[in-house]
Amino acid sequence: MEYRDSLGLLLGLVDFERFRGPRGPRVKFDLSRMEALLKRLGDPHLVVPSVHVAGTKGKGSTTVMVSSVLTRQGYRTGTFTSPHLHTFRERISVDGEPVSEREFASLVERVRPLVCEVSEDGRYGEVTLFETLTAMAFIHFREICADFQVLEVGLGGRLDSTNLVAPEACAITSISLDHTAILGDSVDMIAREKAGIVKTGVPVVSAPQSPPAMEEIRQVCIEKDAPLLEVGRDIALTAGEEDLSGQSFTISGRLREYGFTMPLLGPHQLENAAVSVGVLECLMERGWEVGVDAFLRGFENVKWPCRLEVLERDPPLLCDGAHNPDSMERLAGFLEKFFEGRRPVVVFGASRDKNLGRMMDALAPLMPVVVVTQSRHPRAASLAELVKGFAMRGLEVHQSMDTWRAVQKARSLVSKNGYMVATGSLFLAAEVREVALGIEPELYGEFDMASSVLETRGSGI
Repeated sequence: MEYRDSLGLLLGLVDFERFRGPRGPRVKFDLSRMEALLKRLGDPHLVVPSVHVAGTKGKGSTTVMVSSVLTRQGYRTGTFTSPHLHTFRERISVDGEPVSEREFASLVERVRPLVCEVSEDGRYGEVTLFETLTAMAFIHFREICADFQVLEVGLGGRLDSTNLVAPEACAITSISLDHTAILGDSVDMIAREKAGIVKTGVPVVSAPQSPPAMEEIRQVCIEKDAPLLEVGRDIALTAGEEDLSGQSFTISGRLREYGFTMPLLGPHQLENAAVSVGVLECLMERGWEVGVDAFLRGFENVKWPCRLEVLERDPPLLCDGAHNPDSMERLAGFLEKFFEGRRPVVVFGASRDKNLGRMMDALAPLMPVVVVTQSRHPRAASLAELVKGFAMRGLEVHQSMDTWRAVQKARSLVSKNGYMVATGSLFLAAEVREVALGIEPELYGEFDMASSVLETRGSGI
């Protein structure tokens, strides 16, 4: 099977990342379908020791931090993350490198018959694209004899397709309102869904949370007799210096104190780093060796694009995948402090099912010049809606039909001492990254119509 053919098969599956309509009868929301698929595959998820990471923000960053340190220790480390930026292959990586096109296509080819078998069984509903990718990751990590698999939850936690592993440690990063139609419309409801990854007796490390969220996490850990470590109570961090190259900081864990530098920017990444240290110390307490040098080199070399990533220096062009009000407020706070007195040009594009008004409110105090655009993603909000929203807030607004033109427009508008930032969604940030760095993207337009029709039929429309 050729790689492009494998993408066509995947994108013919139900895909709630790209198309969000009524759920309909095609998909049943529990773990029985995933259990049935993994059983047919020989339960690969139980072979490789796991670290499981949930949260609203920071779960991807924490996942790659833990993976980077384990890799520097010499462990063969598989990492499963989502969504991807430029290619589906990014989601399944080993020691920081995505699987090859040949490996990816082979995984699709091998899992496809069993996906069809479960989908046609009649008891479970149809296997989704994300579930298929999760199964592919488990198979790959088993076959390469990985020492660890570090898994980022896709959505929620309790019913996520990754939530069948028997982890060595769990992490819960910062929780805020997002995906409220699926997870609940309050922070405590969402926290209980995220805490659904907690397993009996398995240690849990939590980032600082709002009181309602932390209370839910504590209660679930009590119910599961799971030791809970909290950043700010059991793990302390101290910020150091920061510039566009990265930041330095100190973390006082339960086993020792560490002094780090890393290329990831923003105070929120310090919280993620502290969670990661807590998880790694839990592994050490369970008998796994992780030396100080691995910690140092792991953080120095961690890579997680489109998270306050600096793409150009003069003038600065940053991209950040903030896509909900809380993450946008954190981004705005960083920009206001770091670029004090300098006016930004913001390239903005977002998904239409997000809280656009509150994200715009978070950016408005920066008094930015805004260039709105649409990413290639099928759920991108319309230009008219974005122009109207920013104009209502008294901001200067321009519009561009595509990301390439939006970046060129931003470059023409930025002042001598100003800066540019692209944000609103990971999809928009990824496209700006492609423009700035000359990256050739995977394009799915030829598959989207078929996927959209399948999704519409399945939802009973």
